[in-house]
Amino acid sequence: MPRIAPSVSREQVALEACRLLEMLEVLWGRSGEASSLPPVSPSQLRVLTVIEKWDGVNLRDLGEALGSTPPSVSRLCDRLEAAGLIQRSRGTANRREVELRLSPGGHRALKQMRAWRSGEIEAVLTRVPEADLGALAESLQTFRTAARLHIGPEETGHSTGSRTA
Repeated sequence: MPRIAPSVSREQVALEACRLLEMLEVLWGRSGEASSLPPVSPSQLRVLTVIEKWDGVNLRDLGEALGSTPPSVSRLCDRLEAAGLIQRSRGTANRREVELRLSPGGHRALKQMRAWRSGEIEAVLTRVPEADLGALAESLQTFRTAARLHIGPEETGHSTGSRTA
C-alpha cells in the first residue's frame, strides 16, 4: 500500500479524501445489487438521515438543512411517504406546519442500509494491515470532528438545543 509522506499539504490530503469518497460512491452504488435493501436514492437517504436527527422537522427547515428548494424537498418527501419511509403530521405548535418523522419502515431502512454499508467497509478493512487500523480510526475521528466544526452543529444534527419544527 503506498504511503503518504509525513509532510503533506492540505491539498494532497483533500485529493486523497476525494478519491476515497469516489470509491465509497462506487461501493454504495452496489447497494442496488443487494436486493434486501430498500431502493433509496442518495438524495432520499440524506432526507431520511436529517429527519432521523430532527424528529418532527418541518419542510422549510429540512430544505435549509439539505440546501434544497422547497418544491424539490416536497417532491422527495412525497416519494418517501409513498414508499412508507416517512410520515407527515400537522404541527403540534403550529397546525399550519407539517412535521416529518420516520415511519417504522424508515427506521428499518436506515438500519438495514447502515448494517450493509458497515459490512462492506469491514470487508474492505480486512485488506488493511492490523497495525494500521488504530491510526486509520484516529484519522477518521479527527476528520469527522473537523467536518462538524466546519459545517456547524445545526447542519450535522449535533446541536445542544433541540430543533423546532
